[in-house]
Amino acid sequence: MSEFTVVLEEGELEAGAMRVVDIDGIRVLVSRSEDGGVCHSQHICTHRGGPLGEGERDGNVVTCPWHGSRFDLCFGEVLRGPAREPQQRFDARLSEGRIEVRSP
Repeated sequence: MSEFTVVLEEGELEAGAMRVVDIDGIRVLVSRSEDGGVCHSQHICTHRGGPLGEGERDGNVVTCPWHGSRFDLCFGEVLRGPAREPQQRFDARLSEGRIEVRSP
């Protein structure tokens, strides 16, 4: 099991924001849910590799800018295709005012 890595200070991720961070060569999409929680998933769309961090956000849903697949930001589930596979999620935690993510 890998260690947690600090990716952002908690104050760097405002409500409704999405940020892409790099953890051991893996790009991770970090977002803050509507209820203030922090969500982490793979940045690359499972359909054709589109950059989800460049997609449009509506509430807790992100739309891939390439082909329009929609995903729940916090649970990774596909809400609308063409994607069929959910987004990979990562273990994450808030610790001493910092957002930490464990690489897979």
